[in-house]
Amino acid sequence: MAKPRTGWRCQQCGYAAPKWLGRCPDCGEFGTFVEEVVSSAPSSAASAVARKPILLGDVVASGAARTPTGLPEFDRVLGGGLVRGSLVLLAGEPGIGKSTLLLQAAASLSRGGSSVLYVCGEESAEQVKLRAERIGAADTIMLLPEVDAGAIEATALAERPDVLIVDSIQTMVDPSLDGVAGSVGQVRACAARLMRLAKNEGMTVIVVGHVTKEGTVAGPRVLEHTVDVVLSFEGDRDHVFRIVRAAKNRFGSVSEIGVFEMAEAGLTGVSNPSAVLLADRATDVPGSCVLATVEGTRPLLVEVQALVTPTYLQMPRRLAVGVDTARVLQSLAVLERRAGLSFGQHDVYVSVAGGVKIAEPAVDLALAFALLSARLDRALPAGIVAFGEIGLTGEVRGVRQTQPRLAEAARMGLGPVFLATPSGGARVPAGARAVGSVREIAAIIGG
Repeated sequence: MAKPRTGWRCQQCGYAAPKWLGRCPDCGEFGTFVEEVVSSAPSSAASAVARKPILLGDVVASGAARTPTGLPEFDRVLGGGLVRGSLVLLAGEPGIGKSTLLLQAAASLSRGGSSVLYVCGEESAEQVKLRAERIGAADTIMLLPEVDAGAIEATALAERPDVLIVDSIQTMVDPSLDGVAGSVGQVRACAARLMRLAKNEGMTVIVVGHVTKEGTVAGPRVLEHTVDVVLSFEGDRDHVFRIVRAAKNRFGSVSEIGVFEMAEAGLTGVSNPSAVLLADRATDVPGSCVLATVEGTRPLLVEVQALVTPTYLQMPRRLAVGVDTARVLQSLAVLERRAGLSFGQHDVYVSVAGGVKIAEPAVDLALAFALLSARLDRALPAGIVAFGEIGLTGEVRGVRQTQPRLAEAARMGLGPVFLATPSGGARVPAGARAVGSVREIAAIIGG
């Protein structure tokens, strides 16, 4: 028999080389190359059998049947429930609650009549049992303490569960490949096995993934391309709130979020996150403004806080939590240049209360209100809500989904809502006030 052709691949970035290298020329890491078998493709396409293409109009599209997990917030992120034959990746930091959430979902699915096989590669069966007793999980969940990908696949084919949960993919090992668990080659091979299992057998497969120190999914990028759904579990372990965000969803909306509260008995869905996030808000303190944001299809009210204090350092501090620091620096530059207020001799601290992370440009207007309020040391009226993008010339621009934001503010009994001046001569919606530039913001706060 011919000797199989092998190659060398970096475990950190996936760079391939024909021979072993001490240092990866792509990512610069040392000692990360492992040998793996390279499958040789046919040198010619002459042996391939031509297939007749079909017309797109002849394809019969049927809606994907979904199975609710019994956790409304989790179903919301998934787009209504789990799709049969799909592969879902749930990634998050250690200890944030990934295993707890999936164990709760497994218990709810089991109570609903679905068979669930839970593969625990990071914990022993006794540890999973203790967590299940704490959260009140059902005893009908099939448990498999195993890391061998071949054994997991054989067990799944023998038991044929409706849902297969693997915790985690970084602990799985394909015996046919060299390399330790979690390496690029192992993660790629195990993900391919799970994908074939989901598509060929119609099982719903959910895998847990680790994240790097930068917050991205660990392993090769092909892992995120392979799966159907990528869910990111976010939140500060010091806060009680956790957010599950959809970064990729072939069966639903992208950027949808589900809000959970960590309790002694597990994770509890928060049906009205705006009320919870604004419950402890102080209304008579400078530097606080409510932002009306939209995550996926859900409008959400969060509090943007700013603290501006004289500095005793040669270089003033600029710290931001929950908002991109570059956006804060840009807002400060615009306010200094267009509103005539100097922040050069002040430290600036910005935070979004509740551990929520805001990435959309609509945060600019609420951030400007909070920064100017803190700089002028004047509290805003209690009910003010703001959203809008601020350009470098100081103008306030409109953002998408205005009506859901206004409706959420009205539902919470807040107002007036400050937004960008409508374009094309359109009228300002009821309960709202238009702002054209940052100079108007300073005039509003200054009285």
